[in-house]
Amino acid sequence: MEYQNVCLESFGYTLPEIVWSSDDIESRLAPLYERLRLPQGRLELITGISERRFWPEDTLPSGPSVQSGEKAIEVAGIDREEIGALIHAPVCRDHLEPATACAVHHNLGLPQSCMIFDISNACLGLLNGVLQLANMIELGQIKAGIVVGTEGSRQLVETTIEMLNKSETLTRGDIKTAIASLTIGSGSCAILLTHRSISKTQNKLLNGTVRAHTQHHQLCHSGKDESVGGGMQPLMETDSEQLMKEGIATGVATFQDFLAELDWTHDDIQRTFCHQVGSAHRKAMLDSLGLDHERDFATLQWLGNTGSVALPMTMAIGLESGFVQPNENIGMLGIGSGINCVMIAANWQKTLVSGGDTPALDAISAFGQQR
Repeated sequence: MEYQNVCLESFGYTLPEIVWSSDDIESRLAPLYERLRLPQGRLELITGISERRFWPEDTLPSGPSVQSGEKAIEVAGIDREEIGALIHAPVCRDHLEPATACAVHHNLGLPQSCMIFDISNACLGLLNGVLQLANMIELGQIKAGIVVGTEGSRQLVETTIEMLNKSETLTRGDIKTAIASLTIGSGSCAILLTHRSISKTQNKLLNGTVRAHTQHHQLCHSGKDESVGGGMQPLMETDSEQLMKEGIATGVATFQDFLAELDWTHDDIQRTFCHQVGSAHRKAMLDSLGLDHERDFATLQWLGNTGSVALPMTMAIGLESGFVQPNENIGMLGIGSGINCVMIAANWQKTLVSGGDTPALDAISAFGQQR
């Protein structure tokens, strides 16, 4: 997919204020650690994740999504009447129906002529939303659109801890499938796209490349869809080692197509932002793609894996910290369970980001620049 008329105009993001360190989680797992004689510090050692963040209990995704969307719209200075589509694209949602996009649309005060809907594709939802809006803009259907999402991880982490402590039969090997669930964090991000004729930034979206290796769809999955609500007790089962192996293979194949479609070499990419899983995955992915670690920005140590908002929120923080300079080419490299892959290229000119209003930002930015 090639684009001539689409700009990534602005970002808005919101970080939760509640912080759980990996040490905090291990303290809550004391019964399991004592029974299996697991060493303290194991979780951070094997994942590279020091902290993750949670929303207050009973927070619905639409709330932070409205905050992030408002930030993206305000920093762009766009007339809301020009926004012709809104997509809500995380895993988490307020209800089975109506679409969570309805609440977000209403509270953002967008026009009634605005097309709204939810999409979901695990950790790639927001990137899929970017491409959907880009197609609509390129076709001349809309002048501007916004994709937004909020992921909440608190129930998953708490349910996983409860399950691990309750079982008397789990072995060290058995708990491997639950480790990924303990890395999950919460966050919210919005991306505003515009036609170049009304863009103030001229951050040109160049290309989108996708690939689906769905023969591996069973490597990471939740239980049956019991959807949302106060009684939801989600659990995930993840074959982390095989998922990383096959995910990287999918990423390598997609990246080859990505470069070929753009007629680029590795040297044409000045900055990258990848899906944030863990330190081992990040190193293996960058090495497999032949990409310079110094050109990649990361937030996983402080935010964990925040699902569909991980890559765009990391990019927003990286942009806000000055990681990208004018006229640099950016690769947005996303991989999600399924296994699906989305890679997006952009040429950057001017940054419009709003969101860094928590004390965590300085530490996150410092980590990203240290890489």
